[in-house]
Amino acid sequence: MEQQDIRDLLQQVKDGAVSTDEALTKLKLAPFEDIDIAKIDHHRGLRQGASEIIYGASKTPEQIDIIAHRMYESGQKTILITRMSQEAADYFNKDVPFTYYKEGRIGLVGDMIKPRQKGYILVATGGTSDIPVAEEAALTAEILGNNVKRLYDVGVAGIHRLLAHTEDIMNARVIITIAGMEGALASVVGGLADCPMIAVPTSVGYGTALGGVTALLSMLNSCASGVSVVNIDNGFGAGYQAHLINNMEG
Repeated sequence: MEQQDIRDLLQQVKDGAVSTDEALTKLKLAPFEDIDIAKIDHHRGLRQGASEIIYGASKTPEQIDIIAHRMYESGQKTILITRMSQEAADYFNKDVPFTYYKEGRIGLVGDMIKPRQKGYILVATGGTSDIPVAEEAALTAEILGNNVKRLYDVGVAGIHRLLAHTEDIMNARVIITIAGMEGALASVVGGLADCPMIAVPTSVGYGTALGGVTALLSMLNSCASGVSVVNIDNGFGAGYQAHLINNMEG
């Protein structure tokens, strides 16, 4: 149950369309539901503004199917499934609205939330190899109700490619920079932007990239102000954080 659902329910009580006892029953059912394989947090949307998100990695296709269907049946209109394999997507029972985004390994049950803000989140990558993580970030932000612009393969090895999009960088409300190797893109973009920036190190790179550790340390040591860093390959975390920033009141 999300914040808008509560507002709608209270308005229905005010209008006399729903009795106070009926409303109380709906609220009692909201906190969480134990379905043996999971305890579904139906109150997540009310507390945090976005419904519980299903982390698909390490879950079986059957478990994902059961959890997502139960959430949808309980009234959640937008359900995001991250790190969802093609196998799980093929298995998923399509008796509910379902879309699978292969490149970002994202499953969506229901519909994307309509954006509240006119501005956009910019998602930029150092290289084409970073796009899977970037798509996880971009799709997370889009599904949660944000306008997103993609700016791919603009790494520092050919910095003129990045500088050709300076206007997009300077007009963004939030920027997500995604890069492996030495992770220098975060510092360069951070020096051009006046908005919050979230850096995502990826595991892309040769031996001493150390599976993303080198990029992570580089981003953490960025001399550009306003740069925050999430975990290696954590596109979802960056997309979710950018969503929260983009929709802050005031």
